[in-house]
Amino acid sequence: PLMAGLSLSDEQWHQFDQHGFLHLGQVVSDEELESLKTRIDDIMMGKIQYDNLLMQLDPGQHYGESVMTGMTVGWKGATRDYRKIGDAGQGLECDPLFSDLMSKPLFKWICGRMYGPHSDIAVYRAMLMNKPQQKGTELPWHQDGGDWWGLDRDPLCFVWIALDSANKDNGCVEVMDGSHRLGLLSHRGHTLSKEVVGKLTEDPEKFPTVSLEVPAGHAVLCHNWLVHRSGVNRGSTARRAFSVNYIDARTKVRDEGPLGTCGKAGQSFPFIFNGSLGPKTA
Repeated sequence: PLMAGLSLSDEQWHQFDQHGFLHLGQVVSDEELESLKTRIDDIMMGKIQYDNLLMQLDPGQHYGESVMTGMTVGWKGATRDYRKIGDAGQGLECDPLFSDLMSKPLFKWICGRMYGPHSDIAVYRAMLMNKPQQKGTELPWHQDGGDWWGLDRDPLCFVWIALDSANKDNGCVEVMDGSHRLGLLSHRGHTLSKEVVGKLTEDPEKFPTVSLEVPAGHAVLCHNWLVHRSGVNRGSTARRAFSVNYIDARTKVRDEGPLGTCGKAGQSFPFIFNGSLGPKTA
């Protein structure tokens, strides 16, 4: 059933604190889901185009230089073989359907719990991650934060919403359960070295690998420091998911980062929620 609650229970929040992820259940109706899938098809086919939307074709298989440098503004042709649509400051917040999706009251409540009721909230990135059928790009073990992101403070949470059912066959996200409690594992953040991955996996019971199989229309809340990865799609259908990373609205670009993809120094990000304490006063 569609999740009707506007908050999480203490038990759910405890689970999130312990594991670094929480299945939220169904967060969009079947009708909403079909509209979102149609909208993504229209964007991929060029029927709807946005001037400032970052888009990247799927380079396939291994995560390398082509993945890290192939993200540019604009439509790349009529194909469903896109890897990513949207990224930091130039994402799907430009689209009314996806803007409504990321503005749900439950997500506002989660942000208040993560960042504090005083905090206004912005969106660091709102993006579609796609693994085309029998294709897709392997994403190695990594964390979402650190100097790689070029921000003056680390984001803490993102919501991952399945537009197609995600399973082991089509490249669902895998996580190291509880690994967020270690904090960021390097100043750089982002992808982990083989040495670090080796240490984390020495004892498989300490941070067990969990496959996040998610039905279409359902969502998972994840901590940014949770170590996660995903493989290629060996299935017969696409694996599309919408991911939105919420941040304290005071967050600014500290520097342009290694690839300069998140904006210019001093830049802020698209506002989404007022803090629950109400408007600021002088």
